[in-house]
Amino acid sequence: MGGTMTAEPISEPISEPVSGPRWPVPPPEGWTVDDLHTLPDLPPHTELIDGSLIFVSPQRLFHSLAIDLLVNGLRSSVPTEMRVSREMTVVLDRRNGPEPDISVVRKEAVKSRDQTSFAAADVLLAVEVVSPDSEARDRDTKPRKYAAAGIRHFWLVEMAGQDDHPVVQVYELGTVSGTYALTGIYHDRLKVSVPFGIDIDLNAIDEL
Repeated sequence: MGGTMTAEPISEPISEPVSGPRWPVPPPEGWTVDDLHTLPDLPPHTELIDGSLIFVSPQRLFHSLAIDLLVNGLRSSVPTEMRVSREMTVVLDRRNGPEPDISVVRKEAVKSRDQTSFAAADVLLAVEVVSPDSEARDRDTKPRKYAAAGIRHFWLVEMAGQDDHPVVQVYELGTVSGTYALTGIYHDRLKVSVPFGIDIDLNAIDEL
């Protein structure tokens, strides 16, 4: 009983290095638009919806071509007091900063080439090109939020038909209802008078 007892070292498992991306852990109340602008290493085109970060999947070629077609068409006739921008965050409120594919904004909203967002009050038209991974957000969640924020005009663009051409659904905000009302569906030519005179040949997507 007089011997000295020694403790054998306990073998600890060696943790493997973590590989792959490490996603930020949200605070209990969710992220805010301030976080969206300051969190490091977020993937491009990350959106904020109801305090949650939304990461965008790789897009179809149709998505890029449809944006190019509409941006070119809008810029060809946009009044001098407005500007056309693509893929810029629009701050709707503290917990919502979606990124419309295209926005038409007031000229004075463009303050610097370093800016990363627009205020909803400066947006006259928001355009969403539907993607397979974001159909519910593009068709339901984001239009409802755009309407609630007072953005007067909204377009929803989908790939349709045997030729995979864009079809544009045009909506306008009802002054009494506060929700969007469908004012037209355009298959071959998009010709409207609001928010300014616009005439775009949708079949010209084949030339891009």
